[in-house]
Amino acid sequence: MAAVPDRDSRVTVLVYSNRPEVRAQVRTAVGRRPAPDTGRIEWVECAAQAEVQRELDQGGIDVAILDGEAQPTGGMGLARQFKYEIDDCPSIVVLIARRQDGWLASWSLADAVINTPIDPVESATVIAEQLRRRDTGIPVVR
Repeated sequence: MAAVPDRDSRVTVLVYSNRPEVRAQVRTAVGRRPAPDTGRIEWVECAAQAEVQRELDQGGIDVAILDGEAQPTGGMGLARQFKYEIDDCPSIVVLIARRQDGWLASWSLADAVINTPIDPVESATVIAEQLRRRDTGIPVVR
């Protein structure tokens, strides 16, 4: 059983989409603490590929949620790039618009997917699991 973090425990989750309404939907669905045994989320929002790259290069991101439908650069392409280029890459979760795109998310080397429309229970569960994997040292790259 995982230990419950203290009240001041924090994790950093990045959300990338060129559309502010998608970023807001993700933040609202996942919430401030996706599970009692995870830290409180500090959100980092990115609207462009360069912002995501800068944040990941700086380090300190525990999970990155990337919109697979983002324009002009989709989250699946970014996920694959980051998994190959970033040492100790954080967990990457890709938002997919169609369940059939799950195979493409696998190609992208994403650690998990969240389907749209975004379900709060599903999204909080997915993010909590990725945070737990990061905390226990379970490799996130398959």
